[in-house]
Amino acid sequence: MTALDLLLPPSCSGCGRHGTPCCATCLDTFGPPVRLQVPGVGPPVWALAAYHGAARELVLAFKERGARALVAWFGALVAAALVAVGPPPWTLVPAPSRRNAARSRGGDHMVRIARAVEIAAVAPVLRLAPGVVDSVGLTAGARRQNLAGRVEVHGRPPPGTVVLLDDVVTTGATASACVRALRGAGVRTHAVLALTSARPHRPW
Repeated sequence: MTALDLLLPPSCSGCGRHGTPCCATCLDTFGPPVRLQVPGVGPPVWALAAYHGAARELVLAFKERGARALVAWFGALVAAALVAVGPPPWTLVPAPSRRNAARSRGGDHMVRIARAVEIAAVAPVLRLAPGVVDSVGLTAGARRQNLAGRVEVHGRPPPGTVVLLDDVVTTGATASACVRALRGAGVRTHAVLALTSARPHRPW
């Protein structure tokens, strides 16, 4: 918290309403997990909201604009969703960020959210190898090629229901590459849970 934070009241990162980092109206854009049809991933894929409107603004505020106060909200949303995606004990494996991106953000944003989920273990065992570029604007095929063979596993998650945690699922390329890497290391991914879905067919 900075001196400016003490002088100015917080405003909602989703709509700008004063008084809270996330107002109840914007928080309500996230609901119970909805199962998505994402071919090629393997385990069930779930998301809590569509990637537009207030949900998109909240994710971007936390990911790109340093709205750290949102971590508790996202942690609570993920904790509530875990009951639907599999039985306890849960182990969250955050989807990895590119090293330069994580460094510019002051750390890996998905690891932060995972660590805010008090009911689950956290295993940040995935790394992206050098050469992976930003996936924004890439086609589905280019996204798959970008990640092919470039997700590395360092360590092993503790036993339990392993849930891959990501902020946005679009083509499923990231989820597929992470699940494949974990499988190659002898780890079964039971589910993929994303905060939001940018897939064209929205179940919401």
